[in-house]
Amino acid sequence: MFWRIFRQLLRASRGRLTVALIALSSGAAISSALLNINLDAEQKLTHAFRTLGANVVVAPPSAGSDAALADAAIMDRIVGPGAPQIVAAAPYLYVAANAGTQPVILAGTWFDQVAKMNSWWKVVGGWVPSRDDKLHCMVGQTAARQLGLMPGSQIDLRAAERHAILTVSGIITAGGAEDSQVFTSLDVAQNLADLPGLVSLVQLSVSGTPSEIEAFTSHLAGTLTGLDVRAVRQLAAAEGSILARISGLIFWTITLILVLTTLGVLASMAALAMERSRDVGLMKALGGSVDRIMRLFLAEAAALGIVGGTIGFAIGVVLARWIGGRVFGVPISPRLAVFPVTIALAVAVALTGALPLRLLGRVRPAEILRGE
Repeated sequence: MFWRIFRQLLRASRGRLTVALIALSSGAAISSALLNINLDAEQKLTHAFRTLGANVVVAPPSAGSDAALADAAIMDRIVGPGAPQIVAAAPYLYVAANAGTQPVILAGTWFDQVAKMNSWWKVVGGWVPSRDDKLHCMVGQTAARQLGLMPGSQIDLRAAERHAILTVSGIITAGGAEDSQVFTSLDVAQNLADLPGLVSLVQLSVSGTPSEIEAFTSHLAGTLTGLDVRAVRQLAAAEGSILARISGLIFWTITLILVLTTLGVLASMAALAMERSRDVGLMKALGGSVDRIMRLFLAEAAALGIVGGTIGFAIGVVLARWIGGRVFGVPISPRLAVFPVTIALAVAVALTGALPLRLLGRVRPAEILRGE
């Protein structure tokens, strides 16, 4: 009997229930999309930050000398199977050299790692294709302007009694000290400076939250005894701040959406309560208890929440993928853990919005039967 009356109630109030279902589905869709974005935003933003340069630096301890160097073999100790957090690792050897009669700072490095770490650099021409390329170099825009260079130009680099003639592969615009430097492969810089197997420092791009980066830095400092391992705190702090603000924004947006959805459901249920007063009076006159009648209406509200939450989750997945493509350039991956949360939120909103139906418990059968 309970389920028969339940089905009849759904059929008899399709208009009001459809309005409530639309409100619930809309709120659930936005909540589902924002929850999926929140769960995936940290990974997407962390990946995006990893293209903005190094956030950990390994260097010899400062001893009042600019010539402090480290053994290049430390790269094997830094980048290994136990370092899954490292996105890119680039060793650097800085050498004072001359290009013709102009003094320049030469930076020997691994181009494949620098390109991965600094993909935001503007490059006119192209990157040097290999870390072991001994025929090409890249020049910062300031140095290129002073030396009159462009992609395809030849540059004669000299340091002490050694020299190398290289072809300019690309002109770099980085907005920093790199604009005044000439970049070669690490082997070329070591040969020109006669410093085989030595580097000035190592720049690392490490993924993770600020606390995870700090933990990784501490672990690496314990492994590389005698070297200075430090995090670029400004970048790590910026990551943490942005992630916290985005999470806070999403939380309060979801809260506001759920409040507005609840108000929409309340309006529909209030009108529905007015329509059902005669039905409730008749059920009470036939012996129906208030608890049983309320369970009937609450079951109806819960069913609305489940259906609305399911529809909203499906729409939210599509919406999250669209937003992810617009904001991050890649679609947001749907998380199944969001589905039960969306259902729970929709059911909670539906039950809260069904509060006006509780007033039907005060209906007096006598007044209804008299037509009052």
